[in-house]
Amino acid sequence: MNIDEAIAYLTKGCVDVVTADALKAKLARGKPLTVKVGFDPTAPDLHLGHTVLLRKMKHFQDLGHRVIFLIGDFTGMIGDPTGKSKTRPALSAEDIERNAETYKAQVYKILDPIKTEVRLNREWLGSLGSDGIVRLAATYNVARMLERRDFRQRYESGQAISVHEFLYPLAQAYDSVALKADVELGGTDQLFNLNVGRDIMPSYGLEPQVVLTTPLLEGLDGIEKMSKSLDNYVGVADAPAVMYAKVLSISDELMWKYYTLLTDLSIGAIQVERERNVPMESKMALARSITRDFHGQLAASEAEAEWRQVHQQRRAPSEMPLVRLAPGSYKAHELAFASGLTKSKSDAARLVKARAVRCDGAVLDGASVIALVLGQSRIVQVGPRSFARIEAADA
Repeated sequence: MNIDEAIAYLTKGCVDVVTADALKAKLARGKPLTVKVGFDPTAPDLHLGHTVLLRKMKHFQDLGHRVIFLIGDFTGMIGDPTGKSKTRPALSAEDIERNAETYKAQVYKILDPIKTEVRLNREWLGSLGSDGIVRLAATYNVARMLERRDFRQRYESGQAISVHEFLYPLAQAYDSVALKADVELGGTDQLFNLNVGRDIMPSYGLEPQVVLTTPLLEGLDGIEKMSKSLDNYVGVADAPAVMYAKVLSISDELMWKYYTLLTDLSIGAIQVERERNVPMESKMALARSITRDFHGQLAASEAEAEWRQVHQQRRAPSEMPLVRLAPGSYKAHELAFASGLTKSKSDAARLVKARAVRCDGAVLDGASVIALVLGQSRIVQVGPRSFARIEAADA
């Protein structure tokens, strides 16, 4: 790639590029750049929202740059309050160590393990010492720190801000000093912290790093940021069939953001795909691509075959939970709840009324009664994707 092509590839999907001219100048030198991305090990199970940054790291790897996956074992004990209305509790050393190991096991699903340098920032922050902390604190002032939105809002509303919270952006910034970073990547919610790194590097005789931010990825609902707590996520560790089906559940419009942020296709190639105007084919291609990235080609093909079996051929999936119940007669909502596929009996009754519950393929209604006989099994389905095999057995 020439420099303009490289910049287009590296900034694809980015929201902020601070600055494009500086990135061009660094690339023009013809030397590998040091690219840093920090992860605080607060939630070790990665989902596709986390992989937006990982994929951008991979793009730099593709072009031969040095990529550092930085685990914030020191900063994780401070606790980044970004987006929070109050101080975030710090993690214990044991939590951080356990979560960090889980991260390492997952990131290599995207990053090249040979080309990825894993560092922990306790290496330099833990030995900075009192003199070093004072010098670091002297590179910034309180007025600029209060420009950060969550700090400003808390200050103006009279909510407490602990002094140690000011150390978080400074400690993250010092990571860039210690690593002599040319580029730092992060989500849009990290823009303030990333720019602090740019601001303090000249105080240590270093050229300011370039900052690139990626957007926060909406979850399956298309509204809220992808999050495990909102149950709108696709987990990196999800089984292939689950991952494939979840991706197919997103809206046609959200699909194109997923194409931009979760594939290596160029903007031009994505536009060509969009202009074909066959949304279902495009979405299945996206689901195959994402599932293949994390589980391999064979698993992606099997996941698609499973989805076709369930949703196009209207057959039960090959694998499903097995629930053993006592022989007897069950009303439709009782069977749905006993299968473990509904949250409560009232929820089951609501789904039966909506004609969303089936037994052996037949739609159940409020008057349905299902007999379970010893040695017999039935397939219960709730909604389009939830199945369970019910088997009558002695208690």
